[in-house]
Amino acid sequence: MKNKIEGFNTDITATEFEILVKNYLVEIGGNLNDLKIQHNTKIESYDGNYQIDVYTEFEALNTKIKVLVECKKHKNFIKRETVQVLYDKIRATGSHKGIIFATSGFQSGAEKFAKEHGIALITIIDGKLTCSVKSFHKENLEEYLKFWDIPKFVGEYKNGSSICYLQKGYMEDLKYFIYD
Repeated sequence: MKNKIEGFNTDITATEFEILVKNYLVEIGGNLNDLKIQHNTKIESYDGNYQIDVYTEFEALNTKIKVLVECKKHKNFIKRETVQVLYDKIRATGSHKGIIFATSGFQSGAEKFAKEHGIALITIIDGKLTCSVKSFHKENLEEYLKFWDIPKFVGEYKNGSSICYLQKGYMEDLKYFIYD
C-alpha cells in the first residue's frame, strides 16, 4: 500500500487551510438558526479540554447541533487512529457530527472506521486536478483555468460510489452530510 501521495503537494498553509474549511461551513450555514462557527477553539468537556480546528454549532428542531472539524495538513495518508481520536472527541463533547479535512488522503482503515461511525473524510486538492485539458500547452493552461474560474483548492468528498468536489457555490453534498 502506498503511504504517500505522489505527484502533487497541496501548497496551502495550515491557517489558510483551516480558514478555507471555515468558509465552506459559513457558506452552507446561511439560513441556520443561531449559527456559530469558530476557528481554533477549545471545548470544555467532563474529561478535559479539546482543541478543535473548526467548531460549528446551530439550532435545528429546538436542539443544539454540534459539529467538530479537524484539518490535517500531513505528507502521509491519514491513519485510522486520527479518525478514532476525532470520534472520541465527538463522544466526550456530546457533539453530533465529525469531519476531517486533509491534504494527503486517507488510509483504507481510516475510511472504514469513518464510514462505520458517520465521520466525513474530505481531501483538499489543487483545483487544477478537477479539470481535464486536452491539447493545451502548459503556458496556455493558466489562462484556461482563469477563464473557467477554477478555484485554487477544492474538497474531494467520496459520497458512496461517487466523488463530489466541494467549492464555493457547490457545497450541497457537505450540507447533506451535516443535516442528515
